[in-house]
This record gives sequence, structure tokens and C-alpha cells, in this order.
Amino acid sequence: MIIHGKWLILFSHPGDFTPVCTTEMIAFTRAHTYFKQLNTELLGLSVDSNSSHLAWVYDIFCRTGIKVSFPIIADRNGEIARRYGMISSDISNTETVRNVYIIDDKGIIRTIFIYPMNVGRFIPEILRTVQALQKVDCSKGSTAANWIPNQPVIVSPPKTYEELVERVSNIESKRNGISWYLSFKEAPENCIDENCNMLNE
Repeated sequence: MIIHGKWLILFSHPGDFTPVCTTEMIAFTRAHTYFKQLNTELLGLSVDSNSSHLAWVYDIFCRTGIKVSFPIIADRNGEIARRYGMISSDISNTETVRNVYIIDDKGIIRTIFIYPMNVGRFIPEILRTVQALQKVDCSKGSTAANWIPNQPVIVSPPKTYEELVERVSNIESKRNGISWYLSFKEAPENCIDENCNMLNE
């Protein structure tokens, strides 16, 4: 399931032809272009059959005109779901809960969201988290609470007294922080990896 050189959103849903899941498929499809701009692909999963997936996405198209733009894994025996912890025995022994895994371009799981069966995912937050992860990788910084794209990132705290004094001086001159342990910097634009390589258009 690793797509080499690309980030991946792997998400599970409890079942085809269910109301919340249908709204999520539509929402992910509408946001797919934005994920692609971040070098990120989408991949769904449930324990339903491939025929069920096909019938469901076709029904969505017939009723809304929206073509689901990403593949959905038919994990009939639940092997993948169990490996990724997508099945909660407290809820169901067969249905997958609403898990989201953000996997980076090196195949490392960087973030996990777990939603209850009756609460739909908020796609803009998933998108924002991908942007934040890529930005901190590139800038070697951190993102503050409520960070959104185009905002500065937090500078790593100084490790020596000399660095602390330099940081205080920098804050006084640039007005870019509140103390030596919390200051900000502008992150490079459009870079997505630790080497600040630009995203290919």
C-alpha cells in the first residue's frame, strides 16, 4: 500500500451503502485535487467485496454525478484492517471504524485519526494536517495551535546559553516571539520534504 515518492491517506469505513460513509466518499472526492497538489493520494478500505464497492460508487455517480476518484480496497478477510487496528472489538468484530492514517512518502505512519461510527470525518483537518507535517519536515520547525498554511512555524528552542542569548536578541529586533523558548520563523514555500525539494508541478 506504500506509493513510493508520494504521501498517502489510508482510511477505512464501516460499510458500503451507509449514509455517513457516502458523504465522506463525496467529500474526499471533492478534495482529491487539493491532496494531489500536496503529492498525496487517497485510498479507502472496508471489508465489503469489490462488487459491492463498484455498485456503491456507481450508485453515488448515478445519484450525484460525482465519480469517486480513488481506489477502495476490498479487504474481505479483514487482514489489512486488523493489521492497522481498524476493527474495534468494542464496536464490531467485522466492521471497520473510521480510521485515517497519514503515511508519508517514506512509508511511515505520521498521524492517526480515529472517528466513532456516527461522526463523519472533517476533511479540511486531514488536509491541514498533511500540510503541517510537510511544512515541519521542510522547515525543521513546529506548528502552533490552530496553525494554518502560510503562517510562520515555531523555531526549535535553543540548546545552549549562547543560543538563548542570541535568540532573545533576535526576538527583540524582529518581534518574532514572546520569549527565548517560543519564537517563530517564516517557512519556505511549496517545499514538501526534509531537503526542501520543491513539489513538482
